[in-house]
Amino acid sequence: MAFKDILLQLTSYPEPTPVAALDQAVAFAQASGARITALACEILVNVPGAVLAPALLDVRGLIAAEQQRSAANARALVDAFVSAAERGGVAHEHFIESCENSQVPDLVTEYARLSDVTMIPVGHEASFQQFIAETAIFGSGRPTIVFPTPARRGTSGVFDCIGVAWDFSRSAARAVADAMPVLQGAKSVRLLTITEEEPVATRRSVAELARHLALHGIEAAADTEHAAGRSVGQVLEDYATARELDLLVMGAYGHSRMREFILGGATKFILTNPPTPVLLSH
Repeated sequence: MAFKDILLQLTSYPEPTPVAALDQAVAFAQASGARITALACEILVNVPGAVLAPALLDVRGLIAAEQQRSAANARALVDAFVSAAERGGVAHEHFIESCENSQVPDLVTEYARLSDVTMIPVGHEASFQQFIAETAIFGSGRPTIVFPTPARRGTSGVFDCIGVAWDFSRSAARAVADAMPVLQGAKSVRLLTITEEEPVATRRSVAELARHLALHGIEAAADTEHAAGRSVGQVLEDYATARELDLLVMGAYGHSRMREFILGGATKFILTNPPTPVLLSH
């Protein structure tokens, strides 16, 4: 079943989502023949509890100015989104919510549960965007596509060359199933397994996954990469760059979420600086 209902998350504060990200998302919706919904939030800034601050500064005035800046950014982003969607002939709608910054991840997750896939732009030093993506991936039950802003290279919205990170895990299997609509439309699909010191505990083979995909009309080739001292995340980034992937598909949180948080992990590595659009499922 093709993606027909795409959610795009937009950030208004403190720095707005780059307009170029809108074009990337709209191009994907156009290529998919899908409706795209933009979600922006006007951020409500809490009044600090300092006692002396109001006497020294116009705190309420500063807060009002910041909230106005967020509201103006949200409206400008939505206007740019509408223009991009109309230029592309893409069905669209948008919502502007008002909430505190801390409420944004859960709000996005609620909307994501009612969409086929959620697109979240991630730029350099955008730790809050990464947290929004983590929350949606872990809590929505739907796939999430994180994509770099600015794009590493030009994008037409068509994912012709797709790599699948395959480690025989439950989350990897979920990601493959969730990515089926884009896998079926790709010109090239490659299944990547990474060999480390400890072998994967399974009696199944990558060839069996390839046979399963073939039943869905997907011809897939198998690749093996040796970690050679690199982290799994670094191997995935190197592979995506070398193969010039349009999309990387991977399962999120192969280990426990707390272990990933403490030790890092491939999910955290990729969310920090996605080398290409990445579809993640949990």
